[in-house]
Amino acid sequence: MTDISTTAHPETQGQFLVAALYHFVSLPRFADFREPLQAVCDANGVKGTLLVAHEGINGTIAGSDESIAAVLAYLRAQPEFARLEHKESRASAMPFLRMKVRLKKEIVTMGVENIDPNKVVGTYIEPKDWNALISDPDTLVIDTRNDYETAIGLFRGAVDPKTKSFREFPDWVRNNTGLHNKPKIAMYCTGGIRCEKATAFMKEQGFEEVYHLKGGILKYLEEVPEEQSLWDGACFVFDERVSVTHGLEEGEHTLCHACRQPLTPEDLLSPLHEEGVSCIHCHEIRTDEDRERYRQRQRQITLAKKRGERHLGS
Repeated sequence: MTDISTTAHPETQGQFLVAALYHFVSLPRFADFREPLQAVCDANGVKGTLLVAHEGINGTIAGSDESIAAVLAYLRAQPEFARLEHKESRASAMPFLRMKVRLKKEIVTMGVENIDPNKVVGTYIEPKDWNALISDPDTLVIDTRNDYETAIGLFRGAVDPKTKSFREFPDWVRNNTGLHNKPKIAMYCTGGIRCEKATAFMKEQGFEEVYHLKGGILKYLEEVPEEQSLWDGACFVFDERVSVTHGLEEGEHTLCHACRQPLTPEDLLSPLHEEGVSCIHCHEIRTDEDRERYRQRQRQITLAKKRGERHLGS
């Protein structure tokens, strides 16, 4: 795994190190693990979100190089997470407002019982081999992310299920019998975790040749040169950067704080866009009362910025 912090200086890549991680493992003590993990993150000034459940851990955290290293060392000192892998990128500003360690039923919510990636899972494909697989006419490429993510970037030729949440994915598979028309299924997501469950589910549905991109889009954008890339657009990320592009450079997207949809610089020029209040995606579905409430929140955010602070509602 490439460690960006050792191959580029923080001042040229962004002073904050962002670590995305997940690990499926039996973790019966997950409820007791929340407070110690929260304490280690707080003590090291790390911010972000980590989800812990019976099936493992998932999340993204950010901080200084030293603080991220300390939290990762703590995690890997736990027997369950000794083989934990993570992916690194940089941010020019702290991309999270606070640190949250949350207890969940699933570390990625599909809502299907007895799906265990430790028992059944698809075949991992390294980023360097991904182009050959998805260029094969016998391969059907499926994006397992949600519609607001796929709206700003996709692999060339990929099928977009246009799901609102990952819970909709199983029914989408069940209702699309045409997915069996090609012998190979290649699946991808942001960092790899959704594909762990998606490929396990596909295998249980009778699909035999199921593959997924190891490390997800993030690892592909990190390792595959842009001139060789089959990725079009930007990759949505779940922090204040909103999107990243090739080389994991920060993208140009911003977030509508009314509907959480990513916005392009062109979207910001629309007469329907009002910062923190509405955008081209949500203007027509909001009431005047909604917009006035959002305006009041935006005024508080603006005042906080003038004081050099960050408003928790931003």
